[in-house]
Amino acid sequence: MAARLLQRYSAGDRTNHWLIVLFFLGAGLSGLAFFHPAFYFLTALFGGGTWARILHPFMGLVMALCFIVMFMKLWRHNRMTEADKEWMRHSGDMLRGDKSHMPPVGRYNGGQKLVFWLMAASLLVLVLTGFIFWQPWFADSFPILARRIAVVLHALSATVLILTVIVHVYAAIWIRGSLRAMTRGTVTEGWARQNHALWHREMTNDRR
Repeated sequence: MAARLLQRYSAGDRTNHWLIVLFFLGAGLSGLAFFHPAFYFLTALFGGGTWARILHPFMGLVMALCFIVMFMKLWRHNRMTEADKEWMRHSGDMLRGDKSHMPPVGRYNGGQKLVFWLMAASLLVLVLTGFIFWQPWFADSFPILARRIAVVLHALSATVLILTVIVHVYAAIWIRGSLRAMTRGTVTEGWARQNHALWHREMTNDRR
């Protein structure tokens, strides 16, 4: 008998997610090209250095706008609770293969919520600092010291965002069945019961 499926993300949610991925790759690769000369060859993906420099801020801005759409829909589900703090305390046990101490969680667990807020914070800093040294539109409105500080903060925030995305992708691959949620929009009832028991009860009206 086929496994019962639960709707986790709509078509619109998934489209927006993959747009974020697309523009993250564009902004990330073009940004790396200017971060260090060893990565400058990446500008060839965008038609050369001039086009990479022109397109980078626009791709970053579109990524941020798409993330805002996702943020407005999901931030309430990502508020930290005492159960999430308990989940975080036992996350090391889970990584070692022992899930016996993990509390039941809702739509997202503590690790996913931490990833969500790290992404939101790093993107906010990236957008704000990016405007400060965006030539030729806004940079001349700020003193040179502010631009220098903005460049450093921009690079640090980009590093945080890239590392956070790596953790996000690894977790999606590591937890079998998770990728299906963002490719087909559904998860099996067994996956939901095992990984997000409270959300499973909410979706199935199972009060056990």
